[in-house]
Amino acid sequence: MEKVVSGIRPTGNLHLGNYFGAVKSFVAMQAQYQCMFFIADWHSLTTHPKPENIQNSARTILAEYLACGIDPQKAPIYVQSDVKETLELYLYLNMNTYLGELERVTTFKEKARKQPDNVNAGLLTYPTLMAADVLQHRAHKVPVGKDQEQNMEMMRKCARRFNNIYGIEFFPEPQNFYFNATALKVPGLDGSGKMGKSEGNCIYLRDDDKTIRKKVMKAVTDNGPQEPNSQRPEVIENLFTFLKIASTPDTYQYFDEKWNDCTLRYGDLKKQIAEDLVNIVAPIREKIEEYSSNTTLLDKVAKEGADHARQSAAETLNEVRKIIGFRVY
Repeated sequence: MEKVVSGIRPTGNLHLGNYFGAVKSFVAMQAQYQCMFFIADWHSLTTHPKPENIQNSARTILAEYLACGIDPQKAPIYVQSDVKETLELYLYLNMNTYLGELERVTTFKEKARKQPDNVNAGLLTYPTLMAADVLQHRAHKVPVGKDQEQNMEMMRKCARRFNNIYGIEFFPEPQNFYFNATALKVPGLDGSGKMGKSEGNCIYLRDDDKTIRKKVMKAVTDNGPQEPNSQRPEVIENLFTFLKIASTPDTYQYFDEKWNDCTLRYGDLKKQIAEDLVNIVAPIREKIEEYSSNTTLLDKVAKEGADHARQSAAETLNEVRKIIGFRVY
């Protein structure tokens, strides 16, 4: 059975972009693959969070994972920092990765532009830590969003380079896995291309019904269709993307026809989207509150997940040390 590994940075509550872009695929995969999912708290250090933020966010994400349907008996869930073996592999991968390659990564350049006073080494080597997270388990697939495609190529490059340097086919080259045929990018409500915490354009899985409706009704629109069967501008296409992922095909077709014959009312479209999103989020939110109140269960799930992950990573690291020429403990 193929191995699957993926994680999410604990930078607050999960939003619909996380859910449709990654977590929903996690749930679908756990019955078909040997899965492990983790909470990437080391990655969050690139933005210097406070200790209490790291601790609270890890439990928050864990509760949300469980509420979304990840079964830790099928797919262990662990906190990245509980698996120290990751750092050793991270070191080896950094030794084989070139500065120029890391500086050309688009996500590094974007983050450096957004936080010019905090362009740290961890930000630069983010792709190699991400590679260590996955390669330590010799995983075959990684559920990722479209924005991670370049980091995935860096991960495959790390695997190939290790194999080439030591003349051994040890690491598989992990492939991108998408829940749909292509990567799903959930748009922001402000008309931007992507839903994200830093952009402040999210619907969170903890949002109540009133908040969801309010956010959707404020979504950016234009003056409406001017000619029959015209192409939709990006801000309107974003709304139809929400309709596609949250509503029935018949509902999508109804509003698509309204656009094409120039009778579409944005108020009606937004109300439909809001109600369909409420129907998705409400049951998840209720489960999040239930799991969040049971810290004993959360800690138990995290410990069992870490034990499983450490055993998997230790087996890989023992082989890596042997291949490189270091003593095996």
